[in-house]
Amino acid sequence: MTAQDWSRAFHGVVIHTTSLTSLTIVEDALLTVSPSGRIASLEAGVRPDQVPSKLALLEAAACPVTYLQRGQFLMPGFVDTHHHAPQWLHRGQGQGLHILEWLDQVAFPNEARFEDASHAQRVYGKVVEGMLRQGVTTASYYGSKHGAATKTLADICLARGQRALVGKCNMSRNAPDYYRDADEHESLAATLDCIHHIRRIDPEGVLVRHALTPRFAICCDAGLLSGLGDLARRYPDMPIQTHFNESEQERRATLTLFPGFSNEADLYQHFGLLNDRSILAHCTIMTDYETRRLARLGCGVAHCPTANMTVGGGFMAAPVRDFLRSGIKVGLGTDSGGGYSSSMLDAMRHSLVASFARDSLDARDGTAAVSLDEAFHMATLGGAQVVGRDADVGNFQPGKAFDALVVDVRGDAGGVNAPLEDDDSLRTMLEKFVMTGDDRNIRSVFVGGTRVHGV
Repeated sequence: MTAQDWSRAFHGVVIHTTSLTSLTIVEDALLTVSPSGRIASLEAGVRPDQVPSKLALLEAAACPVTYLQRGQFLMPGFVDTHHHAPQWLHRGQGQGLHILEWLDQVAFPNEARFEDASHAQRVYGKVVEGMLRQGVTTASYYGSKHGAATKTLADICLARGQRALVGKCNMSRNAPDYYRDADEHESLAATLDCIHHIRRIDPEGVLVRHALTPRFAICCDAGLLSGLGDLARRYPDMPIQTHFNESEQERRATLTLFPGFSNEADLYQHFGLLNDRSILAHCTIMTDYETRRLARLGCGVAHCPTANMTVGGGFMAAPVRDFLRSGIKVGLGTDSGGGYSSSMLDAMRHSLVASFARDSLDARDGTAAVSLDEAFHMATLGGAQVVGRDADVGNFQPGKAFDALVVDVRGDAGGVNAPLEDDDSLRTMLEKFVMTGDDRNIRSVFVGGTRVHGV
């Protein structure tokens, strides 16, 4: 390569994960990024004074270098596996309500406003800006039931440079007359229109891809679920996202509507919606049979601890340790709206809290607790695996896209994180960011090598 073939380089602390049990902290790392926005190389143990000669060996002597200071580090961008974009404005409302009452009283009236194109344009701009500011470089978005607004969300993600799955929310029953599809035909036609639009604006799916999005079986009759299953077979690379075993109230209502099934796993598989592309949000109430079935089919779980502890009907702690033991892909989701916080840092913290609660109640052998290393994995590489983007993002493996955050926990960063002490280890620096940091500690955000937020 020649010098002009390199776009940028970083020197300093690099933190990423290569597996569920392998959190890697690299001191004196030199990471180079190609003009295509992909990671060209990652080398450890390079002293600052060695950087020019190392770049010269790569024929990249003129490559601009960012030297990270003590208290700064580079990490992969966050992957939010479950986020309701039209719920951005009513986050935190209706806390403590059971899920179906919360939908009727809070979510549905607010989501219905997205029939107004100007409202969708204004709010979705704030959603994507706010998510990028908080370091979410990849998001799996539920849109509203409106096809036009869903296309607007996809347009904004592409224009702002955020990697995203975007889905028109399918709902043909058990919602107010003012906020549901007229029938399965209207719902499927609008879905196809969104699919074609997203494939037209981003043909290779580099940033934006469509996701089939049945809200949940309560809002979808059998004909609509069958039609979506047909689309899943027609588009064998398309992700599928839905809510799954979110609460006892939701589970009972679902099985009452579908009396031929005794569990949600059999129900969704019957309609062709359960496979290795499925992103199943919540999964708080699981039988051993369902867990085994999800593992066998290769499904992914979007764990949303913040929402599960505040909206739905009680403190619901998903059996994440069971999922991980079973080899199920697990990522974290903010579930904005149900979850009052859109921060992936909060999702990481709450995943620890929920697992500690589960651990105290778990009578089986072995611990149910989740470690900070595992929470970091779920927020980055694990999330990328759940949404089907781990070949491209999630860590700093050479060849992957450079989706990254420059984190700064120094005192002058302006955050409220625990102060960094002179004798703090690199591990302590990471823990202070995860447990006490906020978006003010995220100095820069990159997607595909392009800075999309910060300096």
